Amino acid sequence: MEYKRIKSKKIYEQVADSLIDMIKQGRIQPGDKLDSVEQLAQNFGVGRSAIREALSGLRSMGLVEMRQGEGTFINTFNPKRFTLPVSTAFLMKQDDVKELYQVRKILEGGTARYAATSYEQLDLDKMEEALNVMKNAKGDDVLAEQADTEFHLAIAQATHMDLLIHLMGSVSDLMSETIRETRQILLYSEDRADALYEEHARIYQAIKNRQPNEARDAMYDHLEKVEMLLFKNLDM
Repeated sequence: MEYKRIKSKKIYEQVADSLIDMIKQGRIQPGDKLDSVEQLAQNFGVGRSAIREALSGLRSMGLVEMRQGEGTFINTFNPKRFTLPVSTAFLMKQDDVKELYQVRKILEGGTARYAATSYEQLDLDKMEEALNVMKNAKGDDVLAEQADTEFHLAIAQATHMDLLIHLMGSVSDLMSETIRETRQILLYSEDRADALYEEHARIYQAIKNRQPNEARDAMYDHLEKVEMLLFKNLDM
């Protein structure tokens, strides 16, 4: 009989789990500012790199918000929020990334379809704003990537379904972290910025015209192309 070996948790996972428990128990409240990385490292008795990795994972799960120049703050804890185990918010294997893309295609295709029937003008304005940033962010990959994420989240928000919004937020954050921080793949390389903008514009137009099937197909095609580009350049 074969037994699966039990793996001990890494230090950053233990730190993240500890912070999650503190949130659940109410020992740290939504809106509270966490101590500095240096102070947290001292309090937990670990290195600063472990603290940074733990905070990055919690950010991927939507539990903390990092504000430039201000610090790290606790978000509202919602037990209905779709959360991933801390370990999956970090470095993933190639098969995991492929599976995550399949999940995105299933979820985001349906999300775009539903958004086309349920959006309000404010939702459309948010999508258009993100599109404009993408269009004018040539040469600024970070800004373009942020606008890309905001566009996808705006579509989820246009469904006005709380559970779906939380679910999509978690998946989108995880994908963004996986690509940007652990794989360092530039989706805006190879003169793809213009093509990516056009793909997003096609999704937007279908949603705006309240064409649910066209919106779903446009989203699926977009993610298929991004996936192909990712694994063409991915060296794992």
